[in-house]
Amino acid sequence: GHCLVYSLICFVVQILFHNLTVTFDIISFLPSNINTALSTFSTHVVHGGNLLGAMKRLMASNADFKFSYTKDPNFGPYLESVNGVAGNDADHTYWELLVQTPGGKTIRPDVGIGCYIPSAREQIILRFIKW
Repeated sequence: GHCLVYSLICFVVQILFHNLTVTFDIISFLPSNINTALSTFSTHVVHGGNLLGAMKRLMASNADFKFSYTKDPNFGPYLESVNGVAGNDADHTYWELLVQTPGGKTIRPDVGIGCYIPSAREQIILRFIKW
């Protein structure tokens, strides 16, 4: 319900260098700033493969992970929902894509899930936020 609007849900993807395994950590940040790890998912990405492909592979192999997206004719795939939690214009919520580098710096890529190519040892964060 409405508590979801005020909470942040993060999906952290970590690429391990030796076997290119992508690990998703789902973390919910509540208004009290307490974070609780809810679930961990694993999938694989080929060298040079994009994030959307890794997410599709994970959804096909694990019933506990679901997401939906739309295809914008100008900007490509746009993430709509993750595990049933959808962004909403009326509530001013959406899924934000962030990347944490191996050095710990968090950046906002200039491309979306369809064009972003994960690198080794970084974390991909899909964060549900209010704008």
